Amino acid sequence: MADQKPQIFELNNGTMQVLLIVALLTFVGNLADVVLGFDSVEPYLNRVAPYFGAIVGRVANRIKDGKFTLNGVDYTLPVNRPPNSLHGGHKGFDIVVWEVAEYKKGEKPSITFKYHSHDGEEGYPGDLSVTATYTLTSSMTLRLDMEAVAENKATPLNLAQHTYWNLAGHNSGNILDQSVQIWGSHFTPVDQNIVPTGEILPVKGTPFDFTTEKKVGVSIHEVGLGYDHNYALDCGEEKEGLKHAAKVKDRSSSRVLDLWTNAPGMQFYTANYVNGIVGKGGAVYGKHSGLCLETQGFPNAINQPNFPSVVIQPGEKYGHTMLFEFSIE
Repeated sequence: MADQKPQIFELNNGTMQVLLIVALLTFVGNLADVVLGFDSVEPYLNRVAPYFGAIVGRVANRIKDGKFTLNGVDYTLPVNRPPNSLHGGHKGFDIVVWEVAEYKKGEKPSITFKYHSHDGEEGYPGDLSVTATYTLTSSMTLRLDMEAVAENKATPLNLAQHTYWNLAGHNSGNILDQSVQIWGSHFTPVDQNIVPTGEILPVKGTPFDFTTEKKVGVSIHEVGLGYDHNYALDCGEEKEGLKHAAKVKDRSSSRVLDLWTNAPGMQFYTANYVNGIVGKGGAVYGKHSGLCLETQGFPNAINQPNFPSVVIQPGEKYGHTMLFEFSIE
């Protein structure tokens, strides 16, 4: 439905309210709005800000030089973040309009969005059917299930949710005093264009070590513009078949966000390129005004044989789940 107009949908269970603009997450909270965003649809569609609240694809993150080879065929993608292809190209899944497939209210309200990506779209092979379901599974828990099926050709696929969180409130300033713990004892170092080199190194003894809770600002000056790195998630504590990926804590409000996933990696990004963006209620978002916890396949995995594969075969089903658990501590 090319002429479908983007609308705003609400999930509300009495404790938590989530606002969604056709698969874009714009607001989660019981007391404060903890997601960076806009008051209307247009700035999202016009990409006024870098991927606020979006599901990005067909392949999240960077593909080196916008090139890959699959089954003997060379593919060339749009180089929309030179010299690489980023988050699906010029018209990635973040700015296409998804259809609403199902919308349920009640105790566990949910909404399912669907999108059909055609063969050759943004240079990618094969037709792909995608769904994204947001569910308030309990009073303080939001679950996102992203699923897809490759219909007729093998394709790389790596969906990620790109919400910018600020637990002190979207308009509270930077996140440098918020604490983060990441259940990842290894990370993938990057070259000067933020593409992984192919190495998988221990975080121990580096500024990338968040294996125990640490304020974001403690070592951020040692990592260039800020954090924009993929962590190889450890298999440890589990919940509903998902592993603990990260925990964010804001001492000023006592708010805590725990993230659980079944993805192999997570991009930890500290809004390094956000600069003077006017958002909700006229709030101005600057550098480090939010943080992203993008669970994902490893960046540029299609060109790195030692990274977990992101290729799905025709008829194969892709599944990626994220569980966002809010609490007060």
